[in-house]
Amino acid sequence: MLPSTELALLRRVAHEQATCRVPSLVAAVVRGDGLVWSGARGRVDGELPGPDTQYRIGSITKTFIAMLVMRLRDEGKLDLNDSLDKHVPGTVAGDRTIAQLLSHTSGLTAESPGSWWERSPGSDWAALQASLGPESVVLRAGSKLHYSNVGFGVLGELVSRYRGMSWWDAARAELLAPLEMTRTTPHPEAPHALGWAVHPHADVLLPEPAPDAGAMAPAGQLWSTLNDLSRWLRVIAGDTGDVLHPDTVAEMRTPVMVDDGDSWLMGFGLGLQVTRDSGRRMAGHTGSMPGFLACALTDTGSGTGALVLANCTAGVGIVGLSYDLMKIADEHEPLLPTEWAPATTVNQDLLDLTGVWYWGPAVYQLRLLDQAWLELVPVQGAGRASRFRPAGDGTWVGLDAYYAGETLKIVRDSSGAVSHLDLATFIFTRRPYDPAGPIPGGVDPHGWGTRR
Repeated sequence: MLPSTELALLRRVAHEQATCRVPSLVAAVVRGDGLVWSGARGRVDGELPGPDTQYRIGSITKTFIAMLVMRLRDEGKLDLNDSLDKHVPGTVAGDRTIAQLLSHTSGLTAESPGSWWERSPGSDWAALQASLGPESVVLRAGSKLHYSNVGFGVLGELVSRYRGMSWWDAARAELLAPLEMTRTTPHPEAPHALGWAVHPHADVLLPEPAPDAGAMAPAGQLWSTLNDLSRWLRVIAGDTGDVLHPDTVAEMRTPVMVDDGDSWLMGFGLGLQVTRDSGRRMAGHTGSMPGFLACALTDTGSGTGALVLANCTAGVGIVGLSYDLMKIADEHEPLLPTEWAPATTVNQDLLDLTGVWYWGPAVYQLRLLDQAWLELVPVQGAGRASRFRPAGDGTWVGLDAYYAGETLKIVRDSSGAVSHLDLATFIFTRRPYDPAGPIPGGVDPHGWGTRR
């Protein structure tokens, strides 16, 4: 980036490290196909840390578990509406769905029973399952956003059962290896930072333990680097490298439940945090383990992302710092719009469908998008706009807003000519209330006129 941009970014990082008394802090800006800037303050083993220095990333681990679960869904091995009992029988949360576990709406307790799991050697799955009694279900399913580390311990077990290997081995084989993320590991590998607690009233440090979390490891075990996480952030933004379909990742970024308040600022999709700030909409995840804080967020509008890794237990505003890094990058060096280019091929039948359609008297425009997608939008005012993806059987499936999941059918008459569009029983015709169309309730035989 420009020297002036890099100075502004580094100054923001330096301010955070100095005022929050962080042993070391590394940060990066991600755009396009990779990391475009990184900076660091503080020391690791007496040296300035860099983009290949490992830090513990805590709950960012959950995003890997979520994508493994979504791969199983895309393979047809499970449905998000399935109850947990169908796949991992015998748990106290057996009636909760896979989607509820992914979105932290299952009502399952936040932490595993017993000693604080983040600082204690973990037990195996059988011990974790046995420890979860009826009191571990604290809320009605789907009633509220309630973050649950335990829920992701359960999802890690689900992945293990289907793949016949540990969740970690599955993540390495299905995600990390294809993406060439060689420095993301369950235990630290040099060079790596040590985790510290900073005394609240003196400039002294206390080392934090980093035990294996056992069955709770899917909630926060992994270590990683700026280099590796820059690739992962691109996956979250949609550059999936074939480990997951971009549409599936877009589904994961869609809020399922948001925080309370008149205007939501934070919520969860399917394993991904979603946040809003000053008109921006971000997706990713934060992470926290004793001795470490982490944040990986991408602006789904501008395409700019930010990473922050620190080796202290508390005190760093990692989300605010990430926001600021994205703002600085976009204000100093705004991205140019993607250059338009004409399509190289076109389906003539679909092209003939484009143009004006009417839902009763309301005027809509049908547009042809890339990959034979369709977009239906109102010509004036607010209305039910949506994009539609081919379903492979001659119909299209809605992707947005009111029509998400609904089926769009192209209906032809006996001669083969297009008669109308049928969208979840709503009829769209080429004329307002076309008498030749199957308008529910029919059309007044007197037609349009001046009478009142």
